[in-house]
Amino acid sequence: MTNTSVTKTLDFDDIQLANALFGPQNKHLRLITKQSGVQLDTKGTTLSAVSSNPDALQTVLNLITQLYGLLKAGNTVYSKDITYAYGMLQREPNIDLAKLFKESVFVVSPKKTIAPKTLSQRDYLAALRENEMVFAIGPAGTGKTYLAVAMALSMLLTKKVQKIILTRPAVEAGEKLGFLPGDLVEKVDPYLRPLYDALHDMLDSEKVAQMIETGVIEIAPLAFMRGRTLNNAFVILDEAQNTTPEQMKMFLTRMGYGSRMVVTGDVTQIDLPVCGQPHIHRSGLIEAQRVLTNISGIRFLHFHQDDVVRHPLVAKVVNAYERYTTELTNKD
Repeated sequence: MTNTSVTKTLDFDDIQLANALFGPQNKHLRLITKQSGVQLDTKGTTLSAVSSNPDALQTVLNLITQLYGLLKAGNTVYSKDITYAYGMLQREPNIDLAKLFKESVFVVSPKKTIAPKTLSQRDYLAALRENEMVFAIGPAGTGKTYLAVAMALSMLLTKKVQKIILTRPAVEAGEKLGFLPGDLVEKVDPYLRPLYDALHDMLDSEKVAQMIETGVIEIAPLAFMRGRTLNNAFVILDEAQNTTPEQMKMFLTRMGYGSRMVVTGDVTQIDLPVCGQPHIHRSGLIEAQRVLTNISGIRFLHFHQDDVVRHPLVAKVVNAYERYTTELTNKD
């Protein structure tokens, strides 16, 4: 018994927008075909979609119709957006991409307007608004920490939270903290520097210093969270791949009323000591993915090298290292 292929057609009313949708030499359509298995062909402003998989066919038609609507509304659609949007519609067929584009731009301060650069970042910001606990997992340069800090400042300035708490595990990475110069704060300060950098990019230095001095913004190593209940706060745990399962549980159970928690990390960059077992099994971030799935109010988002928005070479570097790691794993 063979499955019968079904053909559906879509007609577009603007040749320029249709060409932007199809991409140069139909590049965008080839991406969709590769991801979905649905065969796409064009003739003028008419697109035909052929597939024996009704679910995939419906998702592709939904995707293409919504993408054309975004283009008509004046949005620019990139290749990485198309790939990500298809995955979103597979997961949530009723999602409104136009609403996601429209509601994701916001101002955090007079100094800077923060806007997502990819559809994955728009989805991330929507998740930060709608969920009390969000896990963002993926490589460096995808905006996981930066956008979380931006959302934290936005909610602070609109009085949705009363304070911001930024924290990281202080993994020693070959150096003993006891041998580093200075007091405890000075010893752990280098680990927290990326969080300071994000803040200073969005607020004036004097304002950042004032908010830290008054306790409105707190930047501290993860160990400082033990024994506390964090109420009415936007709490960000950065570099969470370097937490142990015990540290992760401790952190997550600090959540109090009126608070939001964001956990960011890259599971390919685990620096935990081995301690007699493969370090990957000791990461609290990896364990959290297994333990906390399908819990209402908790959202996991996964970024990939295609979502890197730093210098174009960064995405190439990340991709090269991923290929190298895969080759080594296969050899072992």
